[in-house]
Amino acid sequence: MTRRTPPRPLDVEQLFPEVAPLRRRAVRLHPRAGAPTCRDSSVGGPLLWPLEEPWPVCPDHHRSPMVPVVQVRAADALGLVPFPAGCDLLQVLWCPRRHDGCWVVPEVHWRDAAAVGAVRAAPAVVGEVPYGKIPRPCVVHPEPVEEYPSWDLPDELYDLLEPRFEQVEAETGWDYQYHLSTAPGTKLGGYPGWCQDPQWPDCSGCGQRMDHLLTVESWEADAASRLTWTPLEDQGVRYEGAGLMLGDAGGVYLFECRRCPGRPVKDRFDCS
Repeated sequence: MTRRTPPRPLDVEQLFPEVAPLRRRAVRLHPRAGAPTCRDSSVGGPLLWPLEEPWPVCPDHHRSPMVPVVQVRAADALGLVPFPAGCDLLQVLWCPRRHDGCWVVPEVHWRDAAAVGAVRAAPAVVGEVPYGKIPRPCVVHPEPVEEYPSWDLPDELYDLLEPRFEQVEAETGWDYQYHLSTAPGTKLGGYPGWCQDPQWPDCSGCGQRMDHLLTVESWEADAASRLTWTPLEDQGVRYEGAGLMLGDAGGVYLFECRRCPGRPVKDRFDCS
């Protein structure tokens, strides 16, 4: 089923023209509980993993196997995230167990789906795992949306716009941060779904700021953002998502450097 995010309830660029140059496009994945196959884009679904390739394991937990988190085919990235040459599949896994100083340890893999013959099934997860770290298998419904920075607004621009943000909210009830700027939920590209101050990483190789690749959030929308970001098809309907709980309803954000060989990756985590 198609998922269609309603238009913003106000014209953001008319009210706040200063944010127009900062507009970005993201792909909301809209994960919904289902039965994806290893050849589908999914959240928490089976991966198209070659039988001859060892399954990733966590070096910190007696080589405990990592779990599938996201798989996206290039066609479902809708041209908004560049894939490496010769690759049409993005795969993300993480270790769901507790780690000192971080909530999960993720890995990112790119591959050519057509080159995969026999497929390896994910190993069973053995032992106790903290609640909400293994996503429920979900089909996805990719949708491009336009975003404007929320927490990523430069300080001087926020200071300039804050009086207008407050005036618009007082007159209309719509809050720039929750209702007008950055799409919540699991998504490709666009702006990270920060709960707190941004923590953009720089590449260890070239020293430049890395690009946002993927946000994986606990919820597809909280009570505030749900008012304007719930797809038309889901309004008034109860649905099951990925069932994640990352810290106190936080998110994991993956970044990559598209300039350096191998597209190095870093991750960040925050919660409310």
